[in-house]
Amino acid sequence: MKKVGNHNSFSKILFFCLAVMFSFSVSSFAQDAAKGKELFNSNCAACHKLDGNSTGPALRGVVERHDTQWLHKWIKSSSSMIKSGDAAAVKLFEEWNKVVMNDFPALSDEDIDNILAYTSQPKAEPTVVAGGPTSASNSGASGDVNNMVVLGALFVVLVLLVTMLYFVKRVLNKIVEVNGLTPEVRQTTPIWKAFVKNQFLVILSTIVLVLVGSYFAFGFMMQVGVDKGYEPVQPIHFSHKIHAGDNGIDCKYCHSAARSSKTSGIPSLNVCMNCHKSISEFQGDAGTDYGTYTPEFYTAEIQKLYDAVGWDPSAQAYTGEEKPVKWVRIHNLPDFAYYNHSQHVNVAGLECQTCHGPVEEMEIMRQHAPLTMGWCIDCHRTTDVKMENNEYYAKIHEELSKKYGVEKLTVAQMGGLECGKCHY
Repeated sequence: MKKVGNHNSFSKILFFCLAVMFSFSVSSFAQDAAKGKELFNSNCAACHKLDGNSTGPALRGVVERHDTQWLHKWIKSSSSMIKSGDAAAVKLFEEWNKVVMNDFPALSDEDIDNILAYTSQPKAEPTVVAGGPTSASNSGASGDVNNMVVLGALFVVLVLLVTMLYFVKRVLNKIVEVNGLTPEVRQTTPIWKAFVKNQFLVILSTIVLVLVGSYFAFGFMMQVGVDKGYEPVQPIHFSHKIHAGDNGIDCKYCHSAARSSKTSGIPSLNVCMNCHKSISEFQGDAGTDYGTYTPEFYTAEIQKLYDAVGWDPSAQAYTGEEKPVKWVRIHNLPDFAYYNHSQHVNVAGLECQTCHGPVEEMEIMRQHAPLTMGWCIDCHRTTDVKMENNEYYAKIHEELSKKYGVEKLTVAQMGGLECGKCHY
């Protein structure tokens, strides 16, 4: 009998090859877009954004506005195209205030294609972050409902107990009446009268109350002016976690006065605008380690910054309409206590985290340490003075180390506990 070939085998093989090619092309495009994102951030992000104008125009969908070969020439040498009189290049040059774009001859054609692949990706739709404000409010509502259920159940149990005791009392009264029993009434002295007559208990109780009251009163008064954990809401939400943590910005870039001044100072909004002239939208990954805050929330806070300094991101110019930002102070020492940031930061070489805690992990800045006199004294007693590359203390360290017979001196041994050091 003649065998007939399987006609479906060829179609299956063809379908399998098409599927492999499709999956390879998708993964290849994703990889190209990922490489393009890295190249875009390192070469283009200083002047361009995907979805908004900056020093240059928005670049999302740029391949739909210009030919790919033209873009290759423009990116590698825009200045030569302008000099050659290319119509599209000259028009673009004049539309953007005749600002010459940097040439990138080092970028290969593959690099430029990767950048164009990244700019061709569709804009991601806003997503609701798990555990966001809405879900948080819902969880709060469900918690309230659960509490009400528990309280309702306890109330029902209490009513049942009272009802049972009432019926038990009625039954006992009936038993007394049927049997003709007369309940015995005893003359008892009220407990408060017995307590008053016992002078020993009165004296002992008075002493205990005075001691306990003094203990709690002393503890309460010792907390006056101690604001450890103070975490106020600021007029503009500034995330130290994003800036100092994720982006690795040095604390002294914003608080530059800490190197040479008594106070660390409040950073000028112009310092913020050094970066945020080009960053008008949240650039992080949505929904990663930011709790209840969404990318839209952070973008709105950047807009508050623009409103304060009078910056128009669409025109890339200042409007001249400024608004003061009323920051809420967090760390505040009494007026009779002297503290110099430069002495600790510049001379002693202390890290900011020594006193302010893990700032790089704080979404909202809070007071980490109690900043009490005892806390400062404990630090001076246990901290050794750093002598490496520190000529400030060289002579006095040599003399005092011989006096105390030690190689390393603490701050206390160098006069750090003298009253006049902090109270002048």
